[in-house]
Amino acid sequence: MMRNVQGILKMLILSTVVTVFVLACSKNNSYNNSTPSTTNNYTISGTASGSNMVPAVSGNGSATISGNYNSNTHMLSYTTNWSGLSGPPTGGGFFYAAAGSNGSAIGALWTFDSTAIAKSTISGQMTLTAEQAQWLTSGNWYYVMGTATNPYGEVRGQINAKTQ
Repeated sequence: MMRNVQGILKMLILSTVVTVFVLACSKNNSYNNSTPSTTNNYTISGTASGSNMVPAVSGNGSATISGNYNSNTHMLSYTTNWSGLSGPPTGGGFFYAAAGSNGSAIGALWTFDSTAIAKSTISGQMTLTAEQAQWLTSGNWYYVMGTATNPYGEVRGQINAKTQ
């Protein structure tokens, strides 16, 4: 009887080892046969002017934006340069809408302190939701820079996102 119990225990242990091995191999094979996830990195760019505002704003102000969006980390990094504004920027930010129409703010608006000047640079980062990333990569983001003279925006630029 003792031999039967030992034999049954050996069979149970052996079958458990074989089962674990088979499961490990099948998991490994399904991984190897699957398509690896791809990370799309995007370069963003856009030029802003008063004529892009809705309605248009006259003036000599302009701005540019450049940066990157990493779809794996969901991180957007950007740098905006501006010059020729009617005065120091008082605010700005990202918005969701197609070119030619006004939209809704995306994320926190940019604020500037009393040291801001009419020609300068701002850099930042933000983590995007899946919906925000889809808007960005489909060309439905724009940015605005406002001044005391034009608090709702003196220059506007649609953002282009291209895969690297």
